Amino acid sequence: MIQRRDFLLASVATGLCALAGPAFADKANPDKLRIALLPDENAATIIQNAQPLKAYLEGVLKKPVEIIVTTDYSSMIEAMRFGRIEVGYFGPFSYVLAKSKATEIEPFGVGVEKGKPNYQSILIATADGPVKEIADIKGKPFAFGDRASTSSHLAPRALLAKKGLIGDADYKVVHLGQHDAVARAVAAGQVPAGALSEAIYRVLVETKKVDPAKLRQIALSDPIPNYPLTMQGYLKPELKDAIRKAFLELKDPAILKLFRVEAIAAATDKDYDVLRDMAKVLQLDIAKL
Repeated sequence: MIQRRDFLLASVATGLCALAGPAFADKANPDKLRIALLPDENAATIIQNAQPLKAYLEGVLKKPVEIIVTTDYSSMIEAMRFGRIEVGYFGPFSYVLAKSKATEIEPFGVGVEKGKPNYQSILIATADGPVKEIADIKGKPFAFGDRASTSSHLAPRALLAKKGLIGDADYKVVHLGQHDAVARAVAAGQVPAGALSEAIYRVLVETKKVDPAKLRQIALSDPIPNYPLTMQGYLKPELKDAIRKAFLELKDPAILKLFRVEAIAAATDKDYDVLRDMAKVLQLDIAKL
C-alpha cells in the first residue's frame, strides 16, 4: 500500500514538473514580446506613434511585439508585477514603486535629452490668476497628475514641501491623471496652478495643444533621472541582451521622438536612489504605496 502511494506521489510530482517546464520556458522566452508605454497622454495616440518602434523591434528581435498602454501608472506596475508585460517604460517614481513590489525587474536603459539623462518638473500657473510665485499657492488648489508620477507629483510635491508647503495642510491637492490634463486645467483657470513634466509641457506648447500666453512658469524642480526602460529579470539572458542591445543602439530620430529623447544610455537601479530620497522628504512609505 505504502509502495503504491509512493509511486502515485512520484507520478504526480513528475507530471507537475512536466507541466511546469514548458510554462517556465515560455515565460523566459515568450513567443510575443509585450511592451508597455506610459499612459501620460491619449492611449490611441501613443499606440499609433509607437508603430515605428514596433516594426523596428520585430525586425531586430525576430518576435512579434505588442504595444500596450495601461489605464494608469498603478495598473502598469501591476502588469509588470504579475508578468503580463515583458518590457516597461516607467516614470522614475513608478519604477521605484514597481521595483519595491517586483524585485526581479531590471532597468536597462534611460533616455538622454540635450546630452543629459535627466529632466525637470515645471510648476505653472494661470497667467492672470492669483498665483505669481510659490508662496501664493498657500490656501489654494494645486493640480498634480497621476499619484505615481514623478514629474507631475513626487518632485513638485517635494519641492513645495521644502518651501514649507505641505499638501492638504497648506494647499488642496488635486489629481488630474495625465500631464496634458494638468496643463489644460491651469490654462483654463480651472485650477490656479499645477505641475507636469517640463518636456511634455514644451511638446504641448509646440503642438499648440496649450496656449503659453495663458500660462506662467513659477518654478522648475531639481533634475530628475529620466524615465527608465525596464525588463523582467526572469527572461533568458540571450533575450535580455538582445532587448538591451536593440534599445541602446536605437538611432532613428522618429522612434526616439516617442520617448522624447535623442538617445538611450545604459541605466542601473542605483540611478533612481534620488527618487527614494524624495519619498523620504515626503515621509512616504514606498512599500505601502
